[in-house]
Amino acid sequence: MDPRDRVAIVTGASSGIGLAVARMLVDSGAKVAMVARGPERLAQACAALGPAAAPFALDVADLGALAALPGRVIDQLGGLDIVVNNAGVHYRGDMLRHGADKLAMMFTVNLVAPVVLTRVAADHLPQGGVVVNVASLAGKLGVPGSAVYSGTKAGLRFWAMAAADDLQRRGIRIANVNPGPVDTGFFDDDFDNVSTLTFSQPMVTAEQVAARVMDAIRSDETGLDLDIPYGSGKLATLSYLLPRLGRMLRPMLERKGAAAKARYAERRGMRPGSRA
Repeated sequence: MDPRDRVAIVTGASSGIGLAVARMLVDSGAKVAMVARGPERLAQACAALGPAAAPFALDVADLGALAALPGRVIDQLGGLDIVVNNAGVHYRGDMLRHGADKLAMMFTVNLVAPVVLTRVAADHLPQGGVVVNVASLAGKLGVPGSAVYSGTKAGLRFWAMAAADDLQRRGIRIANVNPGPVDTGFFDDDFDNVSTLTFSQPMVTAEQVAARVMDAIRSDETGLDLDIPYGSGKLATLSYLLPRLGRMLRPMLERKGAAAKARYAERRGMRPGSRA
């Protein structure tokens, strides 16, 4: 789909990947409903992108408000053609350090909300409409220290791949984009509990991930499952298919990741137990 003169919803749009996607959509001639929890930050982000960006402040965990979103967007912007499910939350480290409510919140935000928004949007999207999920390479194999997050992203990926058939019957496409570690500050608030395995893979920028989202929007294919970096995706797939090989590679990857994590902390002026 050519984004020009189209209307898109982007969740988690006030920073990071979501903001980068919104900017690329606006630059491509689309109108964008930017969705995020914090109204002040969201308003600033929209103002920076100009009149083609409109703020819709809501928490995607509020499923009732989320279900009403497509109708609000259509009333204000005149249509709906593209949905980008980007909002996410990650409580890091051993899952037993977190209460059950936080673990449930990860499923609500990362998995249930995209399903709900896609289901409601499907009644409004035209033939040729598209849904893109920002999933994760953590959804391709279990990442230590990210057990529940991995589970939510695996669920998101497999739901989308199965739902492709259902949506295609209405002429709607769906795709996943699976980034590895992204240099957005997403993990700075709990840096000590980011696994060294995460840092073993090349870090990409929000703009690089957003470019893959745009590739998925413009493609004519459905059921796409796009990894970034490409090599990290292949390594994740190999480790999933050959778990014994994955266990053999893990010590080497963790040593590599520990060194990369230390360099990252030094670059950002962080100390153990500190926040950026």
